[in-house]
Amino acid sequence: MAVQTEGIGTETTTTTRASAQPKQGSPEGLVLTLDCPSTLGIVHAVSGVLVEHGFNIMELDQFNDTLGERFFMRVHAEPGQDDYSALADVRQAMTPVAESFGMQWRLRSPVEAPRVLIMVSKTEHCLNDLLFRTRKGDLPIEILGVASNHLDHQRLVEWHGIPFFHIPITKDTKPEAEAKLLELVNRLEVDLVVLARYMQILSDSLATQMAGRIINIHHSFLPSFKGAKPYHQAFERGVKTVGATAHYVNSDLDEGPIIAQEVLAVDHTYGPEDLIAAGRDTEAKALSQAVRWHAEGRVILHGNKTVVLR
Repeated sequence: MAVQTEGIGTETTTTTRASAQPKQGSPEGLVLTLDCPSTLGIVHAVSGVLVEHGFNIMELDQFNDTLGERFFMRVHAEPGQDDYSALADVRQAMTPVAESFGMQWRLRSPVEAPRVLIMVSKTEHCLNDLLFRTRKGDLPIEILGVASNHLDHQRLVEWHGIPFFHIPITKDTKPEAEAKLLELVNRLEVDLVVLARYMQILSDSLATQMAGRIINIHHSFLPSFKGAKPYHQAFERGVKTVGATAHYVNSDLDEGPIIAQEVLAVDHTYGPEDLIAAGRDTEAKALSQAVRWHAEGRVILHGNKTVVLR
């Protein structure tokens, strides 16, 4: 497969996304996520709609934020009988309920895998982990392509049978590169962009346009150890933990709403290379957790925070 460098340019292609198909031998279920002002009767109203349309609740997670007076819920339901409604009918029935409670909500099929574009620079451990977990079926996502400002991982990506897009970027060409990225996102109908150690700062404009649709990973030494070689700085300070944070990207650098964090205890016997190796493990694990929870509809974005219903 040849590397694609120019194909993300001017040609416009119209595509139609295929509807998600139920898993063989199993009827299609649904996943409903919602948040709204906290009040009486929310669970009763939602479960009533599901029962009326022939669905049995398999998993229900909820959180009542008493400080913010807001209610969050995720429901996974499957048909409880042969006679059950299509998702479109459930959505139609939920609409007046959602309006009456002032809900922000989403209803989808659990077999509808988010369409993902991964972005990476030269460091490959997070990319490797995502490719492997997806290939083995551990991550419920569809990787449509990998975009990079370098060519280092082209062969790895293409070995997995995934298109590789080379988008070179310099200080002077950044606006053009981001325009190509957005064109690629739109053309492939990408649901989620994952920055797997993509070492370029996204513009405020791009971050705003894709709010809640970009997940990034960074070491949790920020902001204590900024700049080059953070693990070497940590070694000089004798740190006792190594960590990583996966978060949504916003206009505040590395300060977007946190989805997942991993921490690993270390001690004085760890040299700089040992800390780097430990950091790689925490970064890969935190990022894969964040992507999985997002894909399964477990993350509800609320202001500068997230509620993760696991």
